[in-house]
Amino acid sequence: MKSLCADLVLQRMSGTTDTTLNRKVYESLRAAILDGSLQPLSLLPASRDLARELGMSRNTVVNAYDQLQAEGYVHARVGSGTFVANITPESFLATGRNAIGMDDESASVRFSRRAQSLLANASAAPVQWGAFMPGVPDVTLFPRRQFSRILARLWRSPRPELLTYSHGGGHPALRSAIAEHLRVARSVRCDPDQILVTEGVHQAIDLSMRMLVDPRDTVWVEEPGYWGFHKVLQMGSAVIRPMHVEGDDTGWPHRSKPPRLIFVTPSHQYPLGSVMSLARRRELLDFARSAGSWIVEDDYDSEFRFSGRPIPAMQGLEPNAPVIYIGTFSKTLFPSLRVGYMVLPRALAGSFRTAHADLYREGHAFTHLALAELIEQGHYASHIRRMRVVYARRRALLVSLILRHLGPEYLDPQASNAGLHLVLRLPDGTDDVAISRAAEVRGVLTRPLSRYYVRTGGTRRGLLLGYACVSDERIEPAFLALKMCLTTPSPISG
Repeated sequence: MKSLCADLVLQRMSGTTDTTLNRKVYESLRAAILDGSLQPLSLLPASRDLARELGMSRNTVVNAYDQLQAEGYVHARVGSGTFVANITPESFLATGRNAIGMDDESASVRFSRRAQSLLANASAAPVQWGAFMPGVPDVTLFPRRQFSRILARLWRSPRPELLTYSHGGGHPALRSAIAEHLRVARSVRCDPDQILVTEGVHQAIDLSMRMLVDPRDTVWVEEPGYWGFHKVLQMGSAVIRPMHVEGDDTGWPHRSKPPRLIFVTPSHQYPLGSVMSLARRRELLDFARSAGSWIVEDDYDSEFRFSGRPIPAMQGLEPNAPVIYIGTFSKTLFPSLRVGYMVLPRALAGSFRTAHADLYREGHAFTHLALAELIEQGHYASHIRRMRVVYARRRALLVSLILRHLGPEYLDPQASNAGLHLVLRLPDGTDDVAISRAAEVRGVLTRPLSRYYVRTGGTRRGLLLGYACVSDERIEPAFLALKMCLTTPSPISG
């Protein structure tokens, strides 16, 4: 069987001009190195092996290798072989070339206005682990032994239907397990036919937008609210109307044009942490029914409530509520699992399943079945109970540090004792973006609260501090490093 390197050389040689054979081999390998087909530090085949695969003499390949080495494209190590150089000769010219050609090339690309806005205000952080990254659980405590045993058993004799495309909104076993869990833990009214398993919450938002919102339709979002909602809605050309979060309630926008969708986080408002009152929830349900709107209830981390009675989901307050309930395993297990779910009203369920299969080409059935068994065997519920204790302790540690070093005015009195993060309030006139950047230089990750607002006027200033993915012993050193960035708050820039 030919090596990939031999295939590359043969393909490129077919288009070269008449020249010597060793020159053709040299030019083909050099071009493959320059365009990245042969990666830096990758091992080239032995000259004898490559010559045999190409059907030519070994001297021909040796001469090509020698020329590449003389020019700095490869280097040879005795007893190890010939490797692609980490830095090619052309790399030394990269600065000049970028200054002249690359900027011109980028300038010629025309992105849509939606894409330009998205890129100019990108929010996804390149680093997703460490103090105090919000929204990230402690993935080191995931029950990997139990999960790996389930996976190993399933892999011993995998059924073909687990390894091909899926259809139907997720593996039936997982949809049944999710429905049972939600009925007990969150008082959600549902059966397995209403469950649609998605690849995370963002896909659930995107599908809801595509199915229910036309361009220029109105959509309501909480202010401040989850930036992921905002990004998906902007790419769908929706008209976004903010609902200002005030204490434990939410102020509705002007209702002259009813919204198609209303995005809320009633059980633990994101990012401020308040809880929507029962009266406000019923008012919103009544309004949605009368206006023909759909409420999208994001119940992203409600499993982690550390005091008081559990707060049931809005979806379960009344039969056939006009609510699309969405949740995720990213907060309870680990984010790269990429498994979320929707509980759809019966009138939407069938159509959403069909659209989901056509738009996203379902898969992950193998993972779905393993996750279903993890839930059914009780490991999932046991893991949540254990993590409640861990996260409650870490939250208490962080709160005590804030009270001791900064004072109670830095904590929002409306925030509930729940979730994976808290908001550190900052004085008016503080540049929370600059402080977040300064903290990152010190190795502390935060998110500025002002970035969670659709509109910039009247925004509160603060920092989101995630405590879930920080070990107990790391919380105080990280907080003290952050405190150094708070001693001289910067004025709001421009």
